[in-house]
Amino acid sequence: MRYGALFSAILIVVSMAYSAGPTIVSEVHAAAAAGHTADANHLLQVYKSAQGITPEYIEALSWIGRVALMNGQTAAAEANAAEVRKLCEEQLKHRKLDAEAHLPIALGASIEVQGQAMGRDGQRDQAVIFLKDELNRWQGTSIVTRIQKNVNLLTLEGKPAPLLDAKFGIGDVRPLPLSAHRGHPVLLFLWAHWCPDCKGMVADIQKLMVTDGPRGLVVIAPTQHYGYVAGGKDASPTEESAYISAVFAKYYAGLGKVEVPLSEENFTRLGVSTTPTLVLVDKQGIVRLYNPGALGYEALVKKVEPLL
Repeated sequence: MRYGALFSAILIVVSMAYSAGPTIVSEVHAAAAAGHTADANHLLQVYKSAQGITPEYIEALSWIGRVALMNGQTAAAEANAAEVRKLCEEQLKHRKLDAEAHLPIALGASIEVQGQAMGRDGQRDQAVIFLKDELNRWQGTSIVTRIQKNVNLLTLEGKPAPLLDAKFGIGDVRPLPLSAHRGHPVLLFLWAHWCPDCKGMVADIQKLMVTDGPRGLVVIAPTQHYGYVAGGKDASPTEESAYISAVFAKYYAGLGKVEVPLSEENFTRLGVSTTPTLVLVDKQGIVRLYNPGALGYEALVKKVEPLL
């Protein structure tokens, strides 16, 4: 299993743990997101007194910084990122990063928060240097795709789109390189077979194709292997490809006859640690939107219309 796929598998495992009942991570996240920072810190103190500093504790702590960043509190976010990073480094003295689920999420969050906070504070160039250094340092681990996502958030818009690996695909439409669509705006809708938010976007993209497809918009739906199928069952690439085809036919038929490139390389280049990820490329092959996460029809059409 590739490390981008491993990171997604880690997220699923952690999500399953959350659904089984409250954890320190879910409780701190909820308290911090509600603006109850004192309560979140109290929860952390109680856990630390009972369990010590564990990878789960560090992941929970990272939510303080993530919420601070979302609220525009960059100084607090950077301070938290530094503390999380220090605790992660201590753990890494006696374990590998991907030995369990929580530590890579915590370290990835620390790097993400640090880079984004620097960018928001007017240190964009320094943030890019920092993130690229981290990208080099953590090659071969599950957090590389997440770091690439943050590099792309700071640098990709206004630049030529990365090459699209179109050697393999699913469905009846043969994938083509992006250059084959030069002269048309292209929306890349990067999705995963396990992703409910991806399925939730189908109606909005279908509507967009109805309104803007006749005017030249091309939609391409890249995906990748994750090493497993329904229920987290391990699967060979051949088995998973068949499963992906079945999922696409069942949930994505509304997209019609679109290209569906099947390649882990596309997800690595585009930093797809969040699904769906939307990348809008203009007629000249320049990225005009890089958006990890879902967007509704109204937001999409405002981005697409000027490119038609």
